[in-house]
Amino acid sequence: MDLGLKNKVAIVGGGSMGIGYGIADRLAGEGANLVIFARRIPKLEAAAKALMEKHGVKVVPVSADIRD
Repeated sequence: MDLGLKNKVAIVGGGSMGIGYGIADRLAGEGANLVIFARRIPKLEAAAKALMEKHGVKVVPVSADIRD
């Protein structure tokens, strides 16, 4: 499916695992570059690396806690 997201930027909260990672994976698969944020830095960095390697897009991991 082509959603017209190639070279667009998407921001995904909770992007290091679970549903957030699934959404980030799907968006990256459509060619979107990403900013993903979550609290756990090691998982966040691993997720960013995996998405970049799998889809060849840019992924910027940002450690953030939206509860604050």
